[in-house]
Amino acid sequence: MRRISFWSLIFTCSILITIALSSNISAQVSPTQNLNPFSQQNSTQQNNTIGHGCVRLDGRCVLRVIGRKSALPQRINIIQDRLDEIARIYFQTESDELKVTKNDKNIIFVTIGNDTKPMVVAMLTPQEIRDQMASLERGLKQAKQQRKPEYLIEQAKIAGLTAGAMILLSLGIANPKNKRKQSNEEKKSEVGDLSEVIKTELIKQQKANLQAVKNILLNLARVAIWVGGTLFILGLFPYTKSTQFWFIWAFGIPLLIAAVILATYVIIRLSYAAIDKLNSTIANNTLLAYQNNQRLQLRIVTISVVAKSIITFSCAGIAVLVTLTIIGLDIGPILAGAGIIGIAVSFASQNFIKDTINGFLIILEDQYAVGDMINVGGYQGIVENINLRITQLRDTEGRLISIPNSEIKVVANLSSKWAQADLYIPVAYQTDVDKALKLIRQVAEQMSKDSNWKRLILEPPQVLGVENFGDRGVMIRVWIKTKPLQQWPVSREFRRRVKVAFDRARIPIPMPQQEVLFKRYGSSSKPPLAIEGNKDDSQP
Repeated sequence: MRRISFWSLIFTCSILITIALSSNISAQVSPTQNLNPFSQQNSTQQNNTIGHGCVRLDGRCVLRVIGRKSALPQRINIIQDRLDEIARIYFQTESDELKVTKNDKNIIFVTIGNDTKPMVVAMLTPQEIRDQMASLERGLKQAKQQRKPEYLIEQAKIAGLTAGAMILLSLGIANPKNKRKQSNEEKKSEVGDLSEVIKTELIKQQKANLQAVKNILLNLARVAIWVGGTLFILGLFPYTKSTQFWFIWAFGIPLLIAAVILATYVIIRLSYAAIDKLNSTIANNTLLAYQNNQRLQLRIVTISVVAKSIITFSCAGIAVLVTLTIIGLDIGPILAGAGIIGIAVSFASQNFIKDTINGFLIILEDQYAVGDMINVGGYQGIVENINLRITQLRDTEGRLISIPNSEIKVVANLSSKWAQADLYIPVAYQTDVDKALKLIRQVAEQMSKDSNWKRLILEPPQVLGVENFGDRGVMIRVWIKTKPLQQWPVSREFRRRVKVAFDRARIPIPMPQQEVLFKRYGSSSKPPLAIEGNKDDSQP
């Protein structure tokens, strides 16, 4: 609780500095002025449209000017030069008296004291002159008041306290790592069954994502403290307020874009942590206890990969749209055009849409996952990669086979939960079948109790009996239920043991055989088509 309170105090102080800086800046920037340098249209449209700008004093907008964009910059520069000259004279005058007036032609004058002549500031339109005189007078008086030694001393004290707070907050933000605890967790993850390894790995990934978010936020807090504090100090003194304003004007858009990128990164990392948390909950769910641990691990890996890719793509797309909005582009036509293009592309990419939908259903229904042995479309191999579009298999010859998900109609999963070795043992017709069955049962029982093989055999083998009569003799069928992908090594070992036992019992393994019968006829060149009943049976 103390640690949480400490971090809360640090981030609260950072937020307070940001709020104070924002309030200071909002007083300097006109609410109607657009500071976005990327929002300029083409020159022809600018010449025919109305724009607005500000005449500033110490970075504060004291006079708002409206006019055609083509002539507005020159007009603002002229008024700005006049105001700077009036402010210089006013600051050098001992008297604080100042009066702003206008004549019938809407020309604004500034009179300093009682002895000076009125000085022309600008000629404004009735629309511009509304509330402008009071703003100009208030701005000049406040600027002179802020240049007095008493005010500067007070601001210097605030600046000193702010600098001290910045140093303390920077020193307070640390990122200690308990390496001993981390090493203990790694040692624990190396020991235990597969389910514990899965849970430990998920927890480790979740902590890694949260740690990455924490590190980026801590670094951001350090930058915010120093940058925000420095800008706040610059805004305390009238001589540096212009520097503060122009810094914000120059770096405002890049900072907003960086904030969008940072927020996207944090959201993606937090989403990764949430996905890992969900997967760890699935792994701990008692309803899934009947599933094989390895199968559960494969499903978790598949869900994690697909979910994280979807989150990354979605967040990146939203970040791009927000960035385009920040730099001044109208995303409405872009979205409309994207919609039209999307309709056109959808007709040309129907297979891609089918792949995506079928891939989603494959993952949702858990038909197979990474690491499974499947048989699909005449191809058999281990699944190396699966996403919403394709499934990639690695066959026994090492070839990587890519199959579009829309082409997968029927799939045989050879490693889902459990597997079974289906064996046919041939025995010669002359052999005592009961003796052979008894010997096969003994071999199966011995193998199921063998320490090297009983961990792969899930249930006692079943000797079903005589299955068929074939060209190789009597076929005896045996079922052995095994762990996934272990039916082949178990089958090979069982055949080897049966062969050794048959050799000891002198029971031969028959070869394929066929019996041919020859019949001899009489002198007739053609065999009789039928044998009549009144003829002697002994007659050939």
